[in-house]
Amino acid sequence: MIFRDQKLFDEPSSEKSYVFGHPVLLAPPEERPLQLRIRRVLESRKEWSELVEIELQKLNIELNTYIVNQVLKSLSNSYTAYQFYKWAECQPDFRHDHFTFKTLVSLLLEDQNFSILSEVLKGISGNEITVHRSVYRIIISGFIRSGQINSAIRTFEAMFESGCRMFSIDFNKFIGVLISNNCFDTAEKYYNRMILDGFTLNSFTYSRFISSLCLVNNLLFAEKLLQDMDRIRLVPDIWAYNIYLNCLCKQNRLEEAVEILRSMSQKGREPDIVSYSTVINGFCIAKHFSAALELWEEIFKRGIKPAVSASGPLIFGLCDNGKVEEAYEIMIGMIKMNAELNVTIYNAIICGFCKVGRFDKAQVLVSYMRRNGCEPDLVTCNIFLNHYCDRGMLNEAWKLMERMENSGISPDKYSYSQVLKGLCKTNQLDRAYSLITKCMEVKGLCDVVSCNIVINSFCKTRKLGAAFKLCKEMSNKGIYPDAISYGLLIQGFFRVGHALQAQELFHQMLEVGVVPNVNTYNTIIHYLCRKGEIEAARTYFFDMVSKGLSPNAISYSTLMHGLLKAFKINEAISLFHDMCHNGVMPNEVTFTLLIQGLMEDGKFVLAHKIRDYMMEKGFELDKTLSERLIVAMKSKDPEARKNCKYSAPGVEGDLLEVEVECAGGGYDVGGGDWSHDGVQEVRWFLCKLQVSAILTSRRHFESHMMAEGLGMSYIGVKKYMGPFLP
Repeated sequence: MIFRDQKLFDEPSSEKSYVFGHPVLLAPPEERPLQLRIRRVLESRKEWSELVEIELQKLNIELNTYIVNQVLKSLSNSYTAYQFYKWAECQPDFRHDHFTFKTLVSLLLEDQNFSILSEVLKGISGNEITVHRSVYRIIISGFIRSGQINSAIRTFEAMFESGCRMFSIDFNKFIGVLISNNCFDTAEKYYNRMILDGFTLNSFTYSRFISSLCLVNNLLFAEKLLQDMDRIRLVPDIWAYNIYLNCLCKQNRLEEAVEILRSMSQKGREPDIVSYSTVINGFCIAKHFSAALELWEEIFKRGIKPAVSASGPLIFGLCDNGKVEEAYEIMIGMIKMNAELNVTIYNAIICGFCKVGRFDKAQVLVSYMRRNGCEPDLVTCNIFLNHYCDRGMLNEAWKLMERMENSGISPDKYSYSQVLKGLCKTNQLDRAYSLITKCMEVKGLCDVVSCNIVINSFCKTRKLGAAFKLCKEMSNKGIYPDAISYGLLIQGFFRVGHALQAQELFHQMLEVGVVPNVNTYNTIIHYLCRKGEIEAARTYFFDMVSKGLSPNAISYSTLMHGLLKAFKINEAISLFHDMCHNGVMPNEVTFTLLIQGLMEDGKFVLAHKIRDYMMEKGFELDKTLSERLIVAMKSKDPEARKNCKYSAPGVEGDLLEVEVECAGGGYDVGGGDWSHDGVQEVRWFLCKLQVSAILTSRRHFESHMMAEGLGMSYIGVKKYMGPFLP
């Protein structure tokens, strides 16, 4: 066969057709029947075979690339097209060109015939075909459409290495694909190559790249891209800026966020309400409310109409932190600008007023929101229920529940839980039990949380029979006790001196598959240490660790105090080292107990080292204890050191009389003489919930109360609102 040169397509004998007034080159009339004859032969057989090749040879056609290309375009079967392509390749004096290769590749990609495509691409070098960038683009697009990103990357790499001319659009499109598929390392590699070759991304691709990097917290490279944009005078889109600002705020880089906010206008990209809201929210989370309010004022100065969504984070943050008056002023400003406030904003401020004791203003605000067409919802009612029940105003709470149901607002679990807490707080336990069994259970609102509220109150008032009965009834009704339920019962049994039953209940808890929490273990360890059963307490401590639970500061402090009382100084020191090694920060009580124990044992040097470590961590040792430790360190006389062991000053003139109230309510702190560390006189007496004690100092008092597991609060000169410990 004779290969016909491509120049023949430009001979005058070829015809021209006109489409929309433009000439289109057609094959010469004598070549059109040849294309049809070849196509008929190919379509006459379902599969390629030697017979097909014989039939093609019989045609005795003078083959050229134009004819081959037209035949390939006319075929719908990619396998047949590939076999014809190979057959033509074997004909004398014939070589495929860019157009035949491109047509075959397009057909293979359309059929997703990637196995044959792979063979074709491997044979490129042997056929001396220079792949044009348009073919590379087609192949890359085909791989991307089929989700074969790795193949697309390999093809782009081949395109890059081939030396064919590339443009910025190639990098923009390909890096955009890599970003969409989270291939950030590869995108970074090609970006750096692109920069070296003098290409740049457009503003949109830069914006996509920056925002995607922010979402995966790769701020380092995102900030490099921002610097590159500054260098070529490009500006990110507003949405990319906002995502970047949000990322800065999440990392508490608030000053940098403000700088970016200020620089946006200088670069021609005005911050919008989302930009300001993002940074304001960041300041609110960090409790920097003055800075947040400054930005809020700036919104008005810039003429940006504040949206309710923008004011929300600021109002919520202010109300949550007791700055309800400032939140109220913001709301008034919004109203003056005719902004339609939603019920969420109103609820936040109503809740804020209730928290600071301004119930009158909360009621006025409810009336105002109604006049403005915003009806109170379930959350509004629950805020008022919480207020009434916290203050024992149960009649008002019941009336509100009735009004809720009459107005079509059905009380939820939270609503009933507040009433339950109110009943328990006012010692109306029978009504609380009745509310659970006769009302909440019927409405399907009874759960383990609500039952635990009543169980807790039964245990505090030593009605363990009622608590155990409720726990059993829960199980029979499909509401199974959780770790908190068991923990409350265990604590209750320990309180009344039934340590054996408490431990049996603990093992029963394990048998039914309920995993104890740290608080349950702390309760057991505390009471065992009080009874002097240190080894048993240690067993529970290590059992907690073996179950994958991490002991907290209370766990360590409680066991350490027990070890010190049992004169196991070395074990206490070892436990302290374990505590620090495991990343649990000792509190002031832990430090004080250990230093005090070391001084009692005459280990003044070690006590001094721990005191220094304590101060490094921002804690302050009791002044009296600290002074005696310093005197002991300076003294060289062993007898003098012995006399420097910590003891409280005499009763007369040096004692501080305080009144305390048990934060847990109804806790039996016991009676009799409870003296420690040389205190001459400590008087305890229980009168309802009031305890009067004489101790040497406030800090001394707190130390021993915490060590004994009693969370107490002052009512008098000073208040110590410590947590209620078991």
